[in-house]
Parts: sequence; structure tokens; C-alpha cells
Amino acid sequence: MSVDYDDLAKRIAALTEGETDEVALMATLACEIHHADDRFDWTGFYRVTEPELLKIGPYQGGHGCLVIPFSRGVCGAAAREGRTQVVPDVEAFPGHIACASSTRSELVIPVHAQRGIIAVLDIDSDQPDAFTEEDAAALEAILKDVFGHL
Repeated sequence: MSVDYDDLAKRIAALTEGETDEVALMATLACEIHHADDRFDWTGFYRVTEPELLKIGPYQGGHGCLVIPFSRGVCGAAAREGRTQVVPDVEAFPGHIACASSTRSELVIPVHAQRGIIAVLDIDSDQPDAFTEEDAAALEAILKDVFGHL
């Protein structure tokens, strides 16, 4: 199954219209994105809860790491640098945190709101080189549509 990003964006827009609670929005997006494509083995958010610190938020899949500092891992790099990380091989990423031993590739996108980065969207795959720039761009657009006005 391959994700139809136009359909996903429309579905998410309809489900989240008028909602301003960040956790409710994250829960809805995690569910919709996770079930949109078989490549997505773990899909969730790590929220910025204090300076330089991410804590697990709504997600779909097995257990994730509870706390990730900005200084570690793919999620930390996305939050620290404020830019999307497309990692075809997590074993080759310096400082990768193995929250799940099945993860082979990862896509992490910072979630920008008006007050700055509020979270990162983390998508793991048990397949190597599972993510494309098209995936990144489409999901960045969805996140901007949902969280950009908050």
C-alpha cells in the first residue's frame, strides 16, 4: 500500500477542522498517518516539554523512548536543527537512539507553530531506505496546515 497524500491531507483537514488542542491534533495525525502506508511501522510525536528536551506524545505502534534530548538521535537532530531528517539507514546515523530494534530507516519532521518548534513527527520503518523526499514534502505540508496557525 502506498500513501495517497492528497487524500490523506483532505481526511486530516476534515478531522481536525476547528481543533486547537495540540495533543488532540497530534493523536489524530498519528493515527491517520500511521494507517496510511504499510511502510510506517511506528508513527508518533515527541513534544518539546522544556528547553532542549522531547517527551513522547501520541503515537501508533510499539513502545517508544520516553525522553529524547535535543543532543541525541534523529529526533533530537530534527528539533535542534529545525529541519527534516530523512535517514535511509539508522545504523549509519551518528548517535542514533534505538527505541525499537526493528527500525531500519526513519523520517523525522519538526512541527512548527507560531511560537516555534513544538514537537517532531517521527516515522520509523522496518524497511531500509523507506522514505523519499516526496514523503517529507507532503508530510511537511500537512503539518504546516494543521499546526501553522496555533
